[in-house]
Amino acid sequence: MRDLLADEAFGQPLIEASGLRIGRNGGTLLDIAHLALDGPGPTVILGPNGAGKSLLLRCLHGLITPDCGVVRQGGVPLNAAARSRQAMVFQKPVLLRRSVAANLDFVLKRQKLTRRDRKARIATLLDEGGLAGKARQPARSLSGGEAQRLAILRALARVPDILFLDEPTSALDPSATQRIEAMVLMAARRGTRIVMVTHDIGQARRMGHDIVLMQTGQVAEHALARDFFDAPQSQAARRFLAGALVL
Repeated sequence: MRDLLADEAFGQPLIEASGLRIGRNGGTLLDIAHLALDGPGPTVILGPNGAGKSLLLRCLHGLITPDCGVVRQGGVPLNAAARSRQAMVFQKPVLLRRSVAANLDFVLKRQKLTRRDRKARIATLLDEGGLAGKARQPARSLSGGEAQRLAILRALARVPDILFLDEPTSALDPSATQRIEAMVLMAARRGTRIVMVTHDIGQARRMGHDIVLMQTGQVAEHALARDFFDAPQSQAARRFLAGALVL
């Protein structure tokens, strides 16, 4: 990963969360005092099940409104305009009941592109995703890896500033995982800010510029990937990397 994106010093925060709290039934699910994601990315969010990884991702994308606190993008509180420059892909891809190409065309029409421009853009996207031969195939007949690639292509068709990915390869075999990682890294090289949840430490090593480790709804550690893996500062990170149970 560090051959693809420079390990540059953090600058002004692109995404910043302050005082985020979410509670349910007397318990606290999320408690983020402050988190600034201001490097080039990809940012990889790690942690055990129930640590609050996906909940944090949904807050950053504005899908969930916290009980208190604020998310800022580019220094401005998250609003509809900022969210329109974001995209998100879930663990289980959600595809429209139409062809592979039509799934992409649905997004491109909203960008008010001409039919000719949409056709050219669709061809480029399908080629990059290895789906050029499946343009007319029903999207919901794709294999799991193909469906996830289409979901990512559809998100990238919007040319988002930020792409949130929630466990995009958790149910896929190594070959499918490799193809998706290559797509995501290509998007990162082109300037899309990637924030991704994964449970796969190997994937975090391969892809992460910086790592956020979640524990019991809190940020246990946030560091550049090389520092996190070579010299973790928190006990939670050391235990997690050693394979010990982290609650």
